[in-house]
Amino acid sequence: MWNLHIDRALSVHLCYPLARGRGGGRRLRIPILMYHSIREGNEGRNPYYETNTSPQVFAQQMQFLHENGYRVLSLVETVEILAGNGNCEKSVAITFDDGYADFYSHAYPLLREHGFTATVFVVTGLLKTQRTQFNGKDCLTLSEVRKLHSQGVNIGSHTVSHPELKQMGREEVESELSVSKQTLEDALGAPVKSFSYPFAFPEVDHRFVDTLTNLLEKCGYENGVSTILGTAQPRHNPRFLPRLPINSWDDPRFFRAKLEGGYDWLHRIQIASKILRSKAS
Repeated sequence: MWNLHIDRALSVHLCYPLARGRGGGRRLRIPILMYHSIREGNEGRNPYYETNTSPQVFAQQMQFLHENGYRVLSLVETVEILAGNGNCEKSVAITFDDGYADFYSHAYPLLREHGFTATVFVVTGLLKTQRTQFNGKDCLTLSEVRKLHSQGVNIGSHTVSHPELKQMGREEVESELSVSKQTLEDALGAPVKSFSYPFAFPEVDHRFVDTLTNLLEKCGYENGVSTILGTAQPRHNPRFLPRLPINSWDDPRFFRAKLEGGYDWLHRIQIASKILRSKAS
């Protein structure tokens, strides 16, 4: 989307000050952080698309939340507060997509140290007793997922095979939703109510979004997250809440700007890009 790291410059130096000046920090909004892999190195992508966060940067970000008095919510609590049942001040939710093994080795110890919780979204087709890989990275094993669940980490579905759901038929989509949910519930012995949409969320395709909403309800999912940019607010669909992508490029000033609404402006660019692509296809 960007040839330069212009989203940081605009967020930190323009949009964040404007949001604070308009009282944006007092608006009912909850930042939901979207992490993927906690590991050294990068994938050679533009900073906007990077999905790796180094353990050192992740530690700094968790320390920032701790030192600034943030309360880390579950997705259930997030939805309840957005519905008007609670105080959202200094609140944040933390999520991890794809179920990489480095959550267990690098992220979870730091979360536990600060008394934080998180939701990990697992691709159930990769959830085995032996180590599997996704995108060249090790995934969590079944025993690790069970242990994390026993320690209070919320486990959610990221489908069975991580497909582009929009390209599939209704029955195939329902299978991805229902089978992944049942697999996790059988493994954990507990209800699974959270879902994370894989790939870019097609929010401009209202027919598909309506169909997916109905299927999620049918399968028993009560909350979920998407790749829509921004902080979560009461107007958002609780099964496709927006998130803030986080990676190693998020220095303290940029991280704070994202938390306090200074990154929400980018959703306008995101949705305009989706509309243009949908018209061109």
